[in-house]
Amino acid sequence: MPVVKPNTASRVLITGGNGYIGVWVIRFLLEQGYVVRAAVRSDDKGRKLTEYFPSHRDKVEWVVVEDITKDGAFDDAVRNVDAIIHMASPVDSSSVEPEELIKPAVQGTTSILKSAIEFGIKVKRIVITSSTAAVMGLLKEPPNVFNEENWGDEFVKIVQEQGREAPWMYKYRASKTLAEQTAWKLYNEHKGKIGWELVVINPLCIGSPTLLDVKTPKDLNFSLIIWWTAVSKGIANDAFKASYAYIDVRDVASAHVLALSKEEAAGERIIVSNGVITWQETRNVIQSLRPELYTSGIFPLGNPDSHEAVLFDYDSAKGSTY
Repeated sequence: MPVVKPNTASRVLITGGNGYIGVWVIRFLLEQGYVVRAAVRSDDKGRKLTEYFPSHRDKVEWVVVEDITKDGAFDDAVRNVDAIIHMASPVDSSSVEPEELIKPAVQGTTSILKSAIEFGIKVKRIVITSSTAAVMGLLKEPPNVFNEENWGDEFVKIVQEQGREAPWMYKYRASKTLAEQTAWKLYNEHKGKIGWELVVINPLCIGSPTLLDVKTPKDLNFSLIIWWTAVSKGIANDAFKASYAYIDVRDVASAHVLALSKEEAAGERIIVSNGVITWQETRNVIQSLRPELYTSGIFPLGNPDSHEAVLFDYDSAKGSTY
């Protein structure tokens, strides 16, 4: 199986590199010796990206891709790279129509893979960031344990039936499911003709430190916005009972980098998880660390004595072996 080992001759194209996870991925790539080519939407964003890595500026280059959903958008970007990490997938929480979420996710994935098939002559490994949103199904009586064999097809069906009336999160899960299924379909259709292997990373709710310049909650990424909203305000009517699975952003970034050089990762779909917890347990932990946030009424305390069981979990055994 072809792999891409870290050295100064290995060039990795990364999309979404100026995002919350992407900046960590670039940092780990550079620290291991890779050369990074970032696909950005403008030269200004490319220059801004290099400012995060002043000691590695000679190893960071960028190429402007204004619209990742267009056919041929990555034709030039994929030339002369040894690997691709595709993380870019625009998410608009104000979207109403399902296609506003589904179309950019699917077309962005299609665009970069078609370019790699046609022009990625040197490419040996492609790593795509999906999500456990593409793994999860409708919850039933616990335990609900999902693994890499599971797909979010139930949400796709509901969105197809309900359209814009479907819950926003169902539309999001449908978009991640369809985008990943598109990736595997293209890969399998061209497997005998291409020189690269596909790996898909399926992370959970991603948290922990950011390398970006964040001044207000509005500057947070999608996962952190969900986390912040749930902890600081509560979500839906069962905010204090609901559970969520979580992963440290540095572990997610490491998984992407390792996927380039691990031979056994080829052709695999890999869930990465640190565990599962309820929102109330999260509040209890934060209260023990920062009690003033609760005594001052900034955050809702909920019911610290409740012992709600987690509603679901993910089998991350495969990811832990890499």
